Amino acid sequence: MIQLTRHRLLAGTRRRALLLTLLAILTTIPALGLVVTAGEQAEAHGTPMKPASRTFLCWQDGLTETGEIKPVNPACKAAAQQSGTTPFYNWFSVLRSDGAGRTRGFVPDGQLCSGGNTNFTGFNQPSTDWPVTHLTEGSTIDFSYNAWAAHPGWFYVYITKDGYDPTQPLAWADMEETPFISVDHPPLNGSPGTVEADYKWTGALPDNKDGRHVIYVVWQRSDSQETFYSCSDVVFDGGNGEVTGVKDGSTTTPTEPPPGTCTATRSTTGSWNGGYQSEVKVTNSGDVPMLGWMVEWTQPAGQSIASLWSGAMTTQGQEVMVHNAGWNGSLDPGQSTTFGYVTQGGTPDPALRLGCRVG
Repeated sequence: MIQLTRHRLLAGTRRRALLLTLLAILTTIPALGLVVTAGEQAEAHGTPMKPASRTFLCWQDGLTETGEIKPVNPACKAAAQQSGTTPFYNWFSVLRSDGAGRTRGFVPDGQLCSGGNTNFTGFNQPSTDWPVTHLTEGSTIDFSYNAWAAHPGWFYVYITKDGYDPTQPLAWADMEETPFISVDHPPLNGSPGTVEADYKWTGALPDNKDGRHVIYVVWQRSDSQETFYSCSDVVFDGGNGEVTGVKDGSTTTPTEPPPGTCTATRSTTGSWNGGYQSEVKVTNSGDVPMLGWMVEWTQPAGQSIASLWSGAMTTQGQEVMVHNAGWNGSLDPGQSTTFGYVTQGGTPDPALRLGCRVG
């Protein structure tokens, strides 16, 4: 059960015991305002769905029955003209691998909505045309954040100051200094890697807000430096979560399956008494481009990974997850890349199964 408390969260006040298919936890927590805590497991890698982010709503706006991206909304169309359509298929990947939870002084002014990630620069453009969620100031709402992959972390929810002008580039001076909600490892609902999987928490919106604003969510992984950033365009006009500006005004979510698929296969490139070397081939097996991948497996008992290259690894016990490196995550359909690792102890297991997800 989620508890809501309004107080300052002091650094290092809690350590979560999390069983996430894979991952260990750091113990430092920034000092922030309203705190939402949960004593259950948490996983994350995605984007806000309620109030929904620009990338998520533009994906909905542009996705056609054939799977192609053809934006209808003028702001989404302009984003595609600047950055192409690949970011639309990868709406869950607005991240910085070196973020470490940093905000001001790290993400440049005018680049808040992309988090400084050059793949998503089209979503930084100032406009009054972005799809918008209609809300009521001071009301309590259910927040939803898509859970695309398994990682623990904290969510910090900011909002723009009074007088925010959506026709100007979004700068840190436009944002309130502290988040109005902080979420400490919220519980997961559903299976990661799907549009339906999410984290839910309940919180009160700020009082005395009127007109257009941006709700800015920073998700900080607690097991690595990877940090996610997102802009959700909202208007405080007495609404109850209605969304306008998607396609012809309909709020229907596309029924197509989540975009993108990948496969991973392991081969032995060397072996010796007490160890062996492996190469893993990652292939974009779908029909849309992707900006990143994640491979996971269970290492056989008695074996450990001594070194790994061309990827970023996190482990818990025998569970292993490898993300792409900064230079080998972008793959067109049919394109492949590889990473390698050295195992200490035992011999290769020919029956070892590797899972692969886009993200």
